[in-house]
Amino acid sequence: MLSLEELINAVPLAVETVDVPELGTKTQGKVRDIYRLDGRRVLITTDRVSAFDRVLGVIPFKGQVLNQLSAWWFEQTHDIVGNHMVEVPDPNVMVVHEAQALPVEVIVRGYITGVTKTSLWYLYARGERRPYGIPLPEGLRKNDPLPQPVITPTTKATGGAHDERLTRDEVLERGLVPPDLWEQIEEVALALFARGQEIARRAGLILVDTKYEFGLVDGELVLIDEIHTPDSSRYWIAETYTPGSDREPENFDKEYLRAWFAAQGYRGDGTPPAMPPHFIAQVAQRYIAAYERLTGQTFEPGEQPAADRIARALRAWAGATA
Repeated sequence: MLSLEELINAVPLAVETVDVPELGTKTQGKVRDIYRLDGRRVLITTDRVSAFDRVLGVIPFKGQVLNQLSAWWFEQTHDIVGNHMVEVPDPNVMVVHEAQALPVEVIVRGYITGVTKTSLWYLYARGERRPYGIPLPEGLRKNDPLPQPVITPTTKATGGAHDERLTRDEVLERGLVPPDLWEQIEEVALALFARGQEIARRAGLILVDTKYEFGLVDGELVLIDEIHTPDSSRYWIAETYTPGSDREPENFDKEYLRAWFAAQGYRGDGTPPAMPPHFIAQVAQRYIAAYERLTGQTFEPGEQPAADRIARALRAWAGATA
């Protein structure tokens, strides 16, 4: 584990964007710069961090952690469903198949929690017993485990718009996904979540909920985007969770970052407060610790993204696969 001092020293080196002009036109996502290469996509991870649907700053080595952790998860779940990954030629780069992204994302929840007006707990605490069409029993308390994991579909947010929570029936009635494909997605998502829960348990973590994004490659269902990272999943540190307790479990994910901004009075509107270097380093430690706990490997940071090095790595990869 990198020390807090090492991470504080790395704060000024955090990567905001990567330009590789010889790859052509760049598309900028929230946390990645994306290029197209010979019918594939090149995802270059930056250290940008987003919350409240906004990019709020940069965290050193975050991009490498998410890139390498997601690639590791793809390997752990390949027996359940394929994925779009082709190769990881650089710590900051993932080459992926072009995929037809499905218009619905899948959130799997193992606990009833949350504070936003769309969260299961918010709706349940106000008397709804079938939020998103999901029947829930009486007597649940905040942060209780659900009788079994549940799926809440959402539309895929585009153009900065918020996603829309859906029910299973709405997905089918709108024709967003064919019924047979939706059945496959539900089965696969629950199997992925079970695998994620088991690996998290062995790491001393609780996988609370997670988001999966699926697509089609040559008509086959595949995972796209990242999987079970601190940006796409909510983790609690197991030793801080006591069922029925009023004490909130300690987050081991992006919620830790959101909580800091909320404590400063920021909820997503206006100019966000600047994160001090010491806090940035603490957030970086959590991302790295999540990687090390889940994989059982020590995070070894590679060089920070540089256009010439990445271009060389991609040329070498393309030459080796020609």
